[in-house]
Amino acid sequence: MSISTGRYTVLAADEGLRLTSGPGRDLVFKVTGEQTGGAFDYFTVDVTPKGGPPLHMHHKQEETIHVLKGRFKVRIGEETFHCDPGGFAYLPSNVPHAFLNITDEPGQIIVIYTPGGGHRFYEEFGPTARSGADRQMIAALFTKYDMTLLGGPLDPD
Repeated sequence: MSISTGRYTVLAADEGLRLTSGPGRDLVFKVTGEQTGGAFDYFTVDVTPKGGPPLHMHHKQEETIHVLKGRFKVRIGEETFHCDPGGFAYLPSNVPHAFLNITDEPGQIIVIYTPGGGHRFYEEFGPTARSGADRQMIAALFTKYDMTLLGGPLDPD
């Protein structure tokens, strides 16, 4: 049951735009900035055990994460927090951040970007990362989408 018009979108649990951001990070965009007039993206992320994105910073997008499954270590600026199921973190633009599923089980989070349009990054990032691109190529892709790659993934300890 997938219904999408210029005014609304209704999807079943497993429906949406499916993208892979990297090993063990599958994303399902329920709506993208294209569907919300640029207002926001709303998507779920399945995160492999001990998986998460590298330390980075968005220059134009605000980000939230809401933990559905797993336990996540979240770095925002110089501070580190832990979020259990139901936990929430707001990651402002221009602040370095990363998260890591610190459990031995798959995790899942809801992510919202505002303004929307983040799916375009993942459409390019997934294939680039899986192709064995070097750090310089990955950093250039971050730059193209108004982000800066600052480091590697968080350490689980």
